[in-house]
Amino acid sequence: MAMRFELRHLRAFVLLAEELHFGHAAERLCMTQPALSRIIRSLEEDIGVELLLRTTRSVELTEAGRVFLSECREVLRLLERGVMRTHSAALGEAGNISVAYTDFAINGPLPRILEAFRREHPGVRVELSYVPTVVQKEEILAGHIDIGLMVGPFQSKGVNSISVMFDPLVVLLSDGHPLARQEAISLKDLSEEPFVLGSKGSWAAFRHIVFSACREAGFSPNVVQEASTSDGIFGLVSANIGVSLYPGCVRSIQRQGLTIRPLEGGVHQVETLAVWRSDSVSPSVQRFVSTLSNIIRHL
Repeated sequence: MAMRFELRHLRAFVLLAEELHFGHAAERLCMTQPALSRIIRSLEEDIGVELLLRTTRSVELTEAGRVFLSECREVLRLLERGVMRTHSAALGEAGNISVAYTDFAINGPLPRILEAFRREHPGVRVELSYVPTVVQKEEILAGHIDIGLMVGPFQSKGVNSISVMFDPLVVLLSDGHPLARQEAISLKDLSEEPFVLGSKGSWAAFRHIVFSACREAGFSPNVVQEASTSDGIFGLVSANIGVSLYPGCVRSIQRQGLTIRPLEGGVHQVETLAVWRSDSVSPSVQRFVSTLSNIIRHL
């Protein structure tokens, strides 16, 4: 059934149903009584049912009219809510944003950022997803995610970024490893050790940092086992399959059988970078970036 009536017809019907008097309703609507009568008659013709019982002395709602009144009120209520939500979205107080993260971000500052953002902007829904850095870069450029927290650096035309944190590399060893007795470990101490690292596909950005650091120390790591997740790395190291390097955020994770030691010098660091498209017009994205910036200033 094609509906030809307009929103003003619904408002006129609701007001008339409240007044049950054409003259009073027309006065409130700032129109003539004949004009109001034409609107109601047109509405009834379009719907195909009689909404009002009219006599020379009274106006009453039919049973169909009472049902239609209830539905009209719901439509107007939803419309009013929709307008309010639209204004909120325009101000960045409602809507959805997609945030991608790495293991380092979720074990670092991201939980604090999310807590602050949800407290300040409860109407914005944050859709979180774990995405490796190399894929995040592609997804950001393609516009498939709004904000990525990835392993830096990342410089590309059309993106903005903020350094969220610089985390020093630390050494992961099993509790029984001879080097676990040292207070700090140099990279050269690891030159003959078997290594456990994240897999090439998912951990490419971090592996580049590890291999560069080892090359500076005069060796290439002997990778004997790879894992696709942090938990996999921790489990293999705890089982004494090999040693590993990991950002210092690992200290926030309790893992039985795992010893964490700082690298001597502390010069090798992993940057976590927040990245978003520079042409993003979403107020919610801008508010997330503002919250993020405020948090990292106090880290």
